[in-house]
This record gives sequence, structure tokens and C-alpha cells, in this order.
Amino acid sequence: MIVNRRTTKLSLIMVLMLVMVFPSSVFAANGDLTSIAFDTDEKEIHLTVTETTRQLRVLAAIEGSSEKKDVTNEASWTSSSSKIVKVDGGLLTPLDKGTATITAKYKGSIAVVKVISKYAAEEFKIDQPALVEYKLGTEGLSVKALADQKNDVSSEAKWSSSDEGVITVDKGKLKLIGRGSATITAVYKGLSASYKVKVISPYEKLVIEPDEDQELLVEDKSVELKVYAGTSKSDTRIEVTDKAEFKSSDNSVARIVDGKLEPVALGKAKITAAYLGTTASIDVYVRNPYEALLLDQKEFINNPLMFLNEQTTIMTSVRNAATETIPVAGTWTSSNPLAVTADNGKISAKATGISTIKVTYRGISKEFKVTVLPTVTEFTVDGTELSILKGESIPVPKVTGTLLDQEKQDFTKAVKWTTNEDAIVTVDDGRIRGKAEGTATLIGRIGSKEVAEVTVTVNEKVLILLPTIENYQIITGKTAELPEVTAVLENGEEEDVSDAVEWSLSGTAAVVKDGRIKGLIKGSTVLKGTYLNQSIKIPVYVEPEIVKIVVDSEAVELNLKRTKSMKATGYYANGKTVSLSTKMNWTSSDDSVAAVTKSSVKAVGEGQATISGSYQDIEVSVKVNVVPKLTKLTASEKKLSLSPGGTKTIILTAAYDTGKTNKITSGAVWTSSNGAVAKVTDGKIEAIAKGTARIKAKVDSKTVTITVSVK
Repeated sequence: MIVNRRTTKLSLIMVLMLVMVFPSSVFAANGDLTSIAFDTDEKEIHLTVTETTRQLRVLAAIEGSSEKKDVTNEASWTSSSSKIVKVDGGLLTPLDKGTATITAKYKGSIAVVKVISKYAAEEFKIDQPALVEYKLGTEGLSVKALADQKNDVSSEAKWSSSDEGVITVDKGKLKLIGRGSATITAVYKGLSASYKVKVISPYEKLVIEPDEDQELLVEDKSVELKVYAGTSKSDTRIEVTDKAEFKSSDNSVARIVDGKLEPVALGKAKITAAYLGTTASIDVYVRNPYEALLLDQKEFINNPLMFLNEQTTIMTSVRNAATETIPVAGTWTSSNPLAVTADNGKISAKATGISTIKVTYRGISKEFKVTVLPTVTEFTVDGTELSILKGESIPVPKVTGTLLDQEKQDFTKAVKWTTNEDAIVTVDDGRIRGKAEGTATLIGRIGSKEVAEVTVTVNEKVLILLPTIENYQIITGKTAELPEVTAVLENGEEEDVSDAVEWSLSGTAAVVKDGRIKGLIKGSTVLKGTYLNQSIKIPVYVEPEIVKIVVDSEAVELNLKRTKSMKATGYYANGKTVSLSTKMNWTSSDDSVAAVTKSSVKAVGEGQATISGSYQDIEVSVKVNVVPKLTKLTASEKKLSLSPGGTKTIILTAAYDTGKTNKITSGAVWTSSNGAVAKVTDGKIEAIAKGTARIKAKVDSKTVTITVSVK
């Protein structure tokens, strides 16, 4: 077994060695890859940067086939130096001078080739030193690009300038633009060369004459300018006006036309002249000859609304002093002549729309917008009589116009309102404000047309309303007068406003008609009265007619400080009853004796009073007798000893809660426990026969007893 294992190991080793020594093709089966190779026998491939490229193909040899398979796109490609030669799918592109090895791999097989890259020239340069200085104005400058020192390739090279605001270059020909520094570069077949240039001005200074700041008026005559160039080394200068380039910082203020300075409009501008890298400038101040442009028809231009086919004429004038006004003919323009035309101040509404009208005169101008409205056959206003409170504000009423086609259009926002009494009413931001008590008239206009008139009454605010009736009890089918109402105003004054109060009722128990309230069906409701900013509410009770009222007692005796509820019962015609105790509006004939609150009577002082009440005009009354309260009863004797036939009169004394005392012998109720022994009459005791009797005296709830022994 050991020998066999060793033999197996040796066999495996031999196989591996054979695989390593011999190519795979030796053992390849029919149809397998045997090798790959490039489609060239060259050992070296030579390329020129930017000029030549080369496409390599990879061919694969297959066992059993005489034809080779193109696997170029399936192979993987690499370059030993992609900065020198780049390879992409077999396409060789030279990038720099040098040598690179190109490798192609396909299914384990490898093909290799050497590529040598070079430039079209060994040397490339520009025929100029590293730094060259040029003067502006120099023309006909050119440079050459040389390959290998002698070949002029200027027309083939690609030229560029690092700053074309200083210098430009085209095929070696130079053009000086402005002062500064730049780098000129030429590129030829992957090679580049450059040199630096400095562009300077041949002049050190430029002068504009006149050299002082210019002050001009709008529409003044133009001013001729001259430009001179010179150097500090020489006093000699030359005129370069025709060659200089002029520029205005604001052509809307001042401009240069054919070398002449022309004022345009109010403002400040800087005029600059430039020539061969040197500049000079002056400030120009343009002023208006007049301070203000004035327009009449102020009411129109403050509210420029016109109706179709309307016309108005506006006159213009200027002012250059506080008191001097000069009529002038301004220049009029319209931004939308289809809607509005402006012919020398004559403004005509041609079609609905908006246009900006502008008038100018010697640098000053005014403008305003005109809105043209359609033709209106009739205007109506919502509410020609308005009432507001002092300090209150309400929106202006809606104004509606009827157009020619009978369509309605809201013109409220177009109406401008004025008042004949600013102290009473003002109109601002679409709201009417009450300033003081009184009446004022508001006039509404659209443009120059009056379209509405409104009367506004301003009232003082009401603090409170005071009615003469606090509640109603009304019989069904009968009526009662509405209450009179007094208004207490904010200024402290009182005013009878009974006729101005607006009354309303909730529910269906009653109705208000012709200044009276009428009961309809049994129930309760609330009568509401409103005047200006305040309202009142009065309870109303409606019920059937009561035919009689009965009190539970027609006479009442009360001790001091005691109370008693008054009870009254009402009887309807159908025999039904209702408690009216709290509805009788009870009153006392003498509040110092008996005071009444709602249905409760309180004894206040000794004496008599009558408590009266009424309901549905039926009156009842109760007599009230107020007496002090007995607190103690005493007898003059507690024990008596009498012989038969003997007599003795007992005196009773009553003490009251008022502190008073009183002899009430005859007012007591006397009784004897044994009339056969002793009897009593009004406090007089008479002995009858031998024995014992108890004599008792009673006043109200108090009693006293006297023991009598008859011997």
C-alpha cells in the first residue's frame, strides 16, 4: 500500500512538470485555443504624436481549424506607460515621446509588442526672447513658430493669448489692444512654445479740453471737446480727438455725438476719452432750466378716471421762482393711444383701458395714469340715507352702474367721495366716519361726473335705555300700550326716544301692532326694543282672563319682626285656579308698620296697615295688625287661704318683648280646677266650700296658676 501511494504522488508531479514546460496547445483537444498573436510581424511599432494612430488586432489559433479567430474586442489590453502610449480596444494613440509595451490577453494566452513614440519635430520654439515690450499703436507686428530651427510652421500652429484685452494673435500676426501683460503661446503637433509680452502706451497722459467740469442746462447747445496726448519728457502734445474713443457713464444724462458733448436730462455723468491705453475724464452736471412743471386740472389728475368719449384739456406751465409762472407747450405722449390720446394737452378717452400720460418740457416731466370706463346710462347707490354713531365707521355704500347692454357693473372702488361737513363726517379709505353729532351730505364722483348723493346722520352713542314698564301681564285677546323709553346719551343728556325705538317679540304668544302689544295665546315672550347701539328686554306674560282673586286671610295679626307670606289664588272663567301670590305687586299702606317684599309681609312697628295687591286690574287687600309679643305672665298671688264665702282679686301683669308691662287681668281667660271649692270671674276668686282648687289664667300661650285652700 505504501509503494502504491508513492507511485501515485510521482505521477502527479510528472504531470504538473509537463504542464509547466509544454504549452497548453500540446495537450489541447480538438476545438480548443492553442495561441494568440497580433496581426503584424513587426517587433517594433513606430508612431508620431498627434499625427499617427495604429489599430492592432488579436488573432486566436484554434485546434483543428486552419482559420484564425479575431478576438480583438474580447481581449484585455494594457500599456506599460499610458502617459506615452494609450491603448483602447487595440487602438494605439501616442501621447508623448518614449517607449511602451502593449500587452493583449485572451483566455490565458498573451501577445506582446513594443511601441516607440516620437514627436514630428525634435525642437519647437517662437522666434522671440522670453519677454518683449510693445507700444500701443504699433502695427504690422508678427512672430514665427519654428520647428527644428528652420521650418516655419506659423500658419500650421495653433496660437493663443492669455489676455485678449491686451493682445491678440492669429497665425503669428499680433494686434495690440490695451495696456498690460500677456503670454503668447503656439502649439504644433503636440509641442508648445510661448513668450511673455508687455504692452505699454506711447503716451503718459491724455487731456480733454475744456478740462474743467461742465455745467449745462437741458437743451443747451452742444460743447465741442478736444483730446490731446503727450509725455512728461516733452511739452509737445498732439491732438487725437478724431482717434480717441469717447464714452459716457450715463447716456440718458449726457452723450457724445461726433465729438461734441450734448446735455440730455437732469443728472450727473462722467465723460471718458481713451487713446492708446491712456484715458482722461471730466464730470458733466446737467441741470433743468426750471424748477417745476405745473399742470392745471388738479382734480382730474388726482383721480384720472374718464368715461368713454369724454375729453378734457390740461394746460402746462413752468416755474423757476416762487412767484413766477410761465405758460409753456409741453410734449405729450400716451403709453396706450388706443385707449387714451394726448394731443397737446387735450386728453381724449377712445376705448376702455389704461394709459400713462406723460408731458415733458426741457428736462422736467409729469405723468399720470388715466383709466377709461365704459359708458354708463344710470348709477344707483345702496342707501341714500345713512345713520351712524359718533366715533363709528361704516363702509361707503355700493355704487352700481348700468351699461349700454343693460349689464350691471360695480363702480364702488372708482367713486371718490367728498363731504360738505368735515367736522361731522369724513370719508377715508372707503369708510365713512362719524366725527360729531349732526347731518352731512356726501357727494360721490367718478372723474368729473357726479354719480351719487348720500345723507349721513351722526348720533351720540347711547349709554342706557330706560323703559317705563319692567314687565307685562297681558290677557289673551287684549292689548297694552308700548312703554315710553328714555335714552341716556354718552354726553349725559337724556332724550325721549319712544317713537324711534324698534320693537320686536320672540315667539308667538303676543304681537306688536300700531304702537301696542297684544296677547295672543297663553305663554311668555320677551319684548325687545332697539335704539341705535343699545337695546332693552322686557318680559311679557300672556294668560287667560281671571274673574276673581281670593286671599287666604283678609286680616292678619303679627308680632314684631315676624313675617307672613301672602297667598292669593286666581280663578279663571272655566273654574281653574292659578297661584298669584308672587304676581300681585303687593304694596303696604304704612311701611313703618308692615313692609312687603314680593309676597312676604314683615311686621316692623306696632299698629295697623293694609296690604294691597292687584292682577289683571283686580284688587285685593289684607288688614295687618302688628302687636308686641307676650314674653311673661305673672299673678299678684301664687297661693291663697280663704274661708268659705271669702273673696280675693288677683292682678295679672303681662311683660312684652318691647320691654313694656301691662295689667291685663280682665283680658285673661280664667278657669278653676274645682268650681265646688272655688270659682273665679275676671280674676276675682270666691271660696265656696272646704277643699283645694287651682285657679289658672291664660293670655295667648302664657299661663299662670294660683293654688287656693278653703278651710
